[in-house]
Amino acid sequence: MKTEIQEMDGKLIATLEGEMDTAAAIEAEKAMQPLFEANGRDVVIECEKLEYIASSGLRILLSILKAAKASGSKVTLRNMNDDIKSVFSMTGLIKLFDVEN
Repeated sequence: MKTEIQEMDGKLIATLEGEMDTAAAIEAEKAMQPLFEANGRDVVIECEKLEYIASSGLRILLSILKAAKASGSKVTLRNMNDDIKSVFSMTGLIKLFDVEN
């Protein structure tokens, strides 16, 4: 699992690549720590190269959403493939995030 975060136009852009399985989630959560401290900046999570997400990965993204909303930020999931989108739909989490393709 590879995670890259950059700031662009006042937003935090996180690019996720690979499989966010249970083992990778621990490292991913550490790598995504800046997203928990968005402090009013919107967060975009680029999922184009995300191949798989486990429940532990969903928990991390939900925690980021909760922290972002508390500081007045929004979280957008962008370019999810059909498998990832299906996981978000089945869990109902797709209704909580802004989603772009």
